[in-house]
Amino acid sequence: MLKGRLGLETARIPHSDRHGLCWLERGNLVAEDGTVSFRTAGFADLPPGTYAIPHQTVSFILLGPGATLSHDAARILARHSTGLAMVGEGGVRLYASLPPQPDQATRARAQARMWADPVKRSTVVRRMYAWRLGEILPDDEITVLRGIEGARAKAIYKRLAQQFGIQWSGRRYDRADPDAADHPNQAINHASTAVLGLAQLAVAITGTIPQLGFIHEDSGFALPLDIADLFRDSVTVPVAFAAVKQRSSSEAKDEPLERTVRRLAGKRFRQDKLVVQMIDRIKELFDADDGSGDERPS
Repeated sequence: MLKGRLGLETARIPHSDRHGLCWLERGNLVAEDGTVSFRTAGFADLPPGTYAIPHQTVSFILLGPGATLSHDAARILARHSTGLAMVGEGGVRLYASLPPQPDQATRARAQARMWADPVKRSTVVRRMYAWRLGEILPDDEITVLRGIEGARAKAIYKRLAQQFGIQWSGRRYDRADPDAADHPNQAINHASTAVLGLAQLAVAITGTIPQLGFIHEDSGFALPLDIADLFRDSVTVPVAFAAVKQRSSSEAKDEPLERTVRRLAGKRFRQDKLVVQMIDRIKELFDADDGSGDERPS
């Protein structure tokens, strides 16, 4: 790209017309000749080399372990409203995020309206529980829904423990001393943290408001907790129990449990494109046409 030619160095492509995410690890993201390139030693998805990054047509760049960022590269990304996040391998942690300046606030406004309206909020809560449990529950009182979900969760934990051959005595742990819990409960804690990290990333990418949750209320990342819970039965607990089972083998018995969980979680996240699933769920919640006349975001 020639600097200044046809004004391309300052052109901003709407996010609705951009591609999704660009995952980068083990290299340097730098500015060269007015654009951004990545020099990498190579990782699972990319051989060693130097690659031009189409920053104008990407919504978010995710920098994983071993990646560094130059000031000039950050400046160019900010100028073109390209999001940037520092993440753990496979997205198991969100360490820092610089979301792009949104093209519009439609989705965040829709979320705020739904959160503030008791009827709409109840509808969102029931929809989340229906996604997780596979059926629409007959009540709209959140305390009743939580009770139903809790009873279902006990049965699911028991079934998955049997499936993975894990000794299971119930979900219990002391928040003040989490290491005192048995290995299955510790693994669930670690897996929950990993899935929450990915949910925080999905919330940042979609431009929604993390503090405005629907089932969770008091946390500063209530919405990510809501989104993470949608995948507790299908991802969080299976990853945790798989880690415990793997720890019992000779090849992984000396590895710290948290590392085993994070490794398996990152692999599962990439394999299932879980962050994309989370983004789609957020869009399904807040992008419905409400007749306001606002253009739907992407």
